[in-house]
Amino acid sequence: MPESPTSRWSDLDRPTLDAAALQAVLRRDGSFWTGVQVVAEIGSTNAALVEQAAATGPDGEPLTPEGTVLVAEHQDAGRGRLDRRWASPPRAGITVSVLLRPDVPAARRGWLPLLTGVALAEAVAEVADVRPSLKWPNDLLALDGAKLAGILAEAHGGAVVVGVGLNVSTRADELPEGGTSLALVAGRTIDRGPVLLGLLRSFERRYRDWVACLGDPVRSGLAADYLAWSSTVGTTVTVTLPDGSVVDGVAEAVDWDGRLVVRTPDGLLELASGDVRHVRRAAGGG
Repeated sequence: MPESPTSRWSDLDRPTLDAAALQAVLRRDGSFWTGVQVVAEIGSTNAALVEQAAATGPDGEPLTPEGTVLVAEHQDAGRGRLDRRWASPPRAGITVSVLLRPDVPAARRGWLPLLTGVALAEAVAEVADVRPSLKWPNDLLALDGAKLAGILAEAHGGAVVVGVGLNVSTRADELPEGGTSLALVAGRTIDRGPVLLGLLRSFERRYRDWVACLGDPVRSGLAADYLAWSSTVGTTVTVTLPDGSVVDGVAEAVDWDGRLVVRTPDGLLELASGDVRHVRRAAGGG
């Protein structure tokens, strides 16, 4: 019997994700992921979850619990930092947002996109056998510097929604300049399901440890692991600020609140993600 157009195997290079199977595996693991929804198309997974995070019942309690996962097979109005637009062909990547309600000091939330980056790097390395690096504050790169994924964290009251857009089977002619995909780097087809599960499992483990330490990146081990994946810290960088001015210096560290510490001729700068437009390695930098 011919397969229906909606069959998971109707496109062997880009099969659909099975929400029920994902949920079953995560529940079997006993994880804190409270629900997994896969939608065919959406404007923005982050925007949808931010809206859900704000909804409360008659008793004032939030209607959507921590651990809610929203995945889109196609996102046509995705957003990156500074309201940059982000889109991917249907079923070519992992477009996922998670809803969190971390009980940590507000200043420590700056580590959430970095924590997500570490979890994503671990999943990509383990499942896809692709060694990536992390560019502060929110990019996952292939070792040649091409962009594999972006991360966006948005706060609403006590909730934080973290979104990931990862190129998995995206072809070269479908990518923006400077982009790449797991399939291009690995030279083979990559199944999105195991990569997504790897991301959620790694994220959960790291998030639980981080929250248990009240957001302390050192005691939770997050700071050391982030530095191990970082391709920014220890290099000469050029930082473009929101007003268009440019600062050159050496990225020396990521501080207690997830800010990038840059040593310039005029002294140290501590930069939160909202304080910069772009960080790149300086020409001739390490």
